[in-house]
Amino acid sequence: MSEDAEKKQCGLVQVYTGNGKGKTTAALGLALRAAGHGKKTCVIQFMKGEIYYGELGAANMLSPYLDIVQMGRPDFVNKNNPDPRDVRLAGEALALARDVLAARKYDIVVLDEINVALDFGLIETDDVIALIDKKPAETELVLTGRYAKKEIIERADLVTEMTEIKHPYNAGVEARIGIER
Repeated sequence: MSEDAEKKQCGLVQVYTGNGKGKTTAALGLALRAAGHGKKTCVIQFMKGEIYYGELGAANMLSPYLDIVQMGRPDFVNKNNPDPRDVRLAGEALALARDVLAARKYDIVVLDEINVALDFGLIETDDVIALIDKKPAETELVLTGRYAKKEIIERADLVTEMTEIKHPYNAGVEARIGIER
């Protein structure tokens, strides 16, 4: 089998980034499609925790094909002065990602908002690159969040940038249950 043919059969690295809405939603859509084919997905959510998002209920309905683990506090992270708990939780999320990849239990692993955790300095770029480089060949790895680093984009096989054209938040519409959360 040629190298190109082999790559088509193995897991790739995908990045969903940009300032537009839909990065997490795209990753969850991929998980939904995979579940329909009997594939299992683990979503590790960086910087998200203790807030009920609709995808948590959906994951319960799609069990055992979709697992979501929140690794954050319910508060916003201060980029200029992150709480030590945010740094610790992001480090724990990255360690969990390493363990999940090494266990080879999932066909897809989504690291939701990992690009933001990198941009905020909660974790190191070199550690994420090492994780990408050690990804099992058969596992699809998806990294979401704004501000994807150049080094991450270069390692990826697919990069999609969501661009905001218009958003209801700018007109005063708060996040709606079942739509944005």
